[in-house]
Amino acid sequence: MNLFGSIFSTSTTVSEFLIALVASMAMGLIISFFYMYKNQHSKSFATALVIMPAAVTMVIMLVNGNIGAGLGVAGSFSLMKFRSAQANAKDLICVFLCVAVGLCCGMGYIVIAAVFLFLVLLVSFVLTAVNFGEDQSERILRVTVPEDLNYSEEFADVFEKYTSRNEMISIKTSNLGSLYKCEYAVTLKDPANPKAFLDELRTRNGNLEVALGKYAKAKEAL
Repeated sequence: MNLFGSIFSTSTTVSEFLIALVASMAMGLIISFFYMYKNQHSKSFATALVIMPAAVTMVIMLVNGNIGAGLGVAGSFSLMKFRSAQANAKDLICVFLCVAVGLCCGMGYIVIAAVFLFLVLLVSFVLTAVNFGEDQSERILRVTVPEDLNYSEEFADVFEKYTSRNEMISIKTSNLGSLYKCEYAVTLKDPANPKAFLDELRTRNGNLEVALGKYAKAKEAL
């Protein structure tokens, strides 16, 4: 028996049909857990990821070589992106994983689907663990300054010393106009040691509030 071959015989039996459906839903459950891991999620979408591979499996088994029906199925799948709310990258990856697993199970290639899913999830967890693609040096800086301080010139040398990039995002008055609150997007030269940077800023702004935090980016999307 070919381990990576299709489980389906010339005419699909009830047991082969049930094995394909159960396997697809089991792998859909794994994909759903992967989606929920360290990710904001909704109950409805997590449930849909469990059911989707089984639905794709059923459709592929019914098509079974019919070119016209296959084209109709492909057209319906292409509408999923446009009939749903804007998704982030992880949402779309999970949807495509469900479709790929469903296609494999629908054609009887259960082992191939399981090996593919295992390798993809393994690589994903490793990349997440090492913070692949994340820029640790980008920060958001908030500095409070008195109204008589020329912040555009006073901090110029400090920014040049400790940052490779800095950009003012916003500025607003506080405390009946006696204080200014400046917000900058900065890229630190040494993100592991920001204390010296903050200390120099405090000596320039009269020891008023200085805050350095993670840069708030827009929601990840394709």
